[in-house]
This record gives sequence, structure tokens and C-alpha cells, in this order.
Amino acid sequence: MLTEERREALLRLVERRGAVKVTELAAAMGVSAVTLRQDVRDLAGRGLVVRVHGGVMSPAAARRAEVAAPAVATAPAGGHHVLGLVVPPGGYYYPEIIRGVQEAARTHGVRVVLAVSAETLAANQEQVRRLVGSGVDGLLLMPRAGLEPADEADEWLDGLDVPVVLLDRRTGARAGRLEQVAADHPYGAGLAVRHLAGLGHGRIALVVRAMSPNTPLIREGYTEACRDLGLAAGPEFRIDTTDESAACDEEFAAFLALVGAGEVRAALVHNDLDAVALVGLARARGLRVPEDLAVVSYDDEVAELSDVPLTAVAPPKRAVGGWAVDLLMRRLADPTPPLAEVLLRPELRVRASTRPA
Repeated sequence: MLTEERREALLRLVERRGAVKVTELAAAMGVSAVTLRQDVRDLAGRGLVVRVHGGVMSPAAARRAEVAAPAVATAPAGGHHVLGLVVPPGGYYYPEIIRGVQEAARTHGVRVVLAVSAETLAANQEQVRRLVGSGVDGLLLMPRAGLEPADEADEWLDGLDVPVVLLDRRTGARAGRLEQVAADHPYGAGLAVRHLAGLGHGRIALVVRAMSPNTPLIREGYTEACRDLGLAAGPEFRIDTTDESAACDEEFAAFLALVGAGEVRAALVHNDLDAVALVGLARARGLRVPEDLAVVSYDDEVAELSDVPLTAVAPPKRAVGGWAVDLLMRRLADPTPPLAEVLLRPELRVRASTRPA
């Protein structure tokens, strides 16, 4: 079928049935859901159909729905809603986001049902299917990073039939119907670099967790800040925790050898646990913090508990959870406003691990 023929057939089907799911349309017409969504976007832009979550309606059906259910846009945001929350397992980073969700949910008078993100895309899809089947009105999703294939993950998220807000995750252009609330990690990394450069450090190392979903964003902000300040980026040390600890020890040893030789005197370290470990190893080798090595940690979960309290970048984790609930409740109360992407800026908390070079 040619594009215009397919779109004419789509219009006829929507007019006949009033409302149709995109996945059903794609199966009926023998094309991918991605292709159908592009058709729907084009027709909606011309005012011929109305896009809804996971599907499409004829303008007449949409008007009838508004007349039949005028309370949808004006219903009070509280009391009767149930939200599904999916977060990754373990770790110390996510509980603060969950606490932010809990606090905002209590404020709105809504219930939150929690699920732990699974390993595979298919398992995550099944978790969400169960949540939606149980009657949740909207979803707060923080899926495990790196779900593959990425394009299928975006397409799946775009096709969900309830409003969705991603927490501290960014998605591709294909997931166009999602809203997002995230910490601005590139900005946070830039704060650390500018702080160290302002103290007179001309070479700042980057020590990062290889598997962290925030590492690419932290690297982006670090590299951009170095470029803006006229500093050479690097060296970079990647801590891989998926294998035995020997690999970590080797990376730490290589970094501390540079510090001992006077080649590097400052570092941005992600995350707190690695920063605390690094400071302990440095002091065991007779290196002083911050005199011989200035350290800024990224996360600020346990940075203050280090032997030398660590200067740290603190992403607004609790605020991410709160804003996500607020955004979802606004969408449930009124589905018509433009979709939002909210970036919340981290702050720098200066402690004893940094001082003028």
C-alpha cells in the first residue's frame, strides 16, 4: 500500500469504529506500529484524527467523549487514583526518589503500587501489563538502564494506554508521548569541574562506574566543562563492578600512581562508595586529602560519612520523585496541555575534601 492509500484506509477505519488502538491498526494493515504512529501524527496535524494514549479517535468520537464525560478534565486530583511505580532493584540511589514519590502521593491523596524492574524488555512489559490490568491510572517508570533493543523499548513505551512519566531516565524520539522528569546530570558534572578549576586545579581526572546509567551524562557534562574552561579532559578511569574486585583495585592503583607522581591532583568520582574507597586507599599510601588529592564525589548519598567528609554534587533525587507525581496528576486531571520534559539541577555541597591547589 502506498502511504496515501494507507492513510485513506486508516481514516475510513477510524471513522467507522470511532476509536482504534494503534497496535490493532498496525496488525490489520500489515505494517509496523512505528509506521502507523507516523501516519497518525500526520493526520492529527491536519485535524483529521485525534491522538490519544495508545490509539486514535475520529474528531466526532472525541467530541462525543467530551460531552459524555465532562468530568474527566475537571476531576479533583486526589482520592480515587492509583499510580504504578517501577524502579530498578537494589542500590542506594533509588530510595530517595521513591521517598519523593511517597511524599507527593500523600499530598495528592493517591495510592502507589510498587514493582521492581526486571532484567529483560519482555519481563518489564509483562510487569507493566499486570499493573495496567490491575487498574492503575498512570505509570511512573524508572526501568533498568540499557533495556534492549532500545528502539523496541521506546516504541513499547510510546504505545502504553495510560499516561506515563519517566523518572531520571531519558528516552529517544520514538517515545514521543512520554513525559520525563530527570536530574540534569551534565549540569551537575559541570559544577564539579568548575569548582575544582576555580580552586586552581588545571588537570581533573574522571573516575566513573562503567555500568551506571548516569555515567554517559556525567561524562558529557565533564567534557563540556573542561572544553569551556580550556582544560584537557582526562585521564578517565572506569570502575567495572560486574567482575571481581581485582579490576577495581587495578584502576584505583593506576589512578593513585598518577597522584603520587604529581600528574593529577583532583578528581570527580562517581559514585560516593567509590569516592570513599579511593580516599581510604590514598590515605593508606600516605597521600593527603585534599592537600595531595582534591575529590568531588557525585551522588551525595554517603559522601559526608567519609573519613574526610567529601565535597559532593547532589542530584535532587527526592524532588525528581515529587515532580513526577505532580506531572502525572496534572496529566490525569487534564490530558490536553503540551507534553513536558523537566530537568532539575543538582547542587554542589562543599566539604573538607577540596581546597585551593
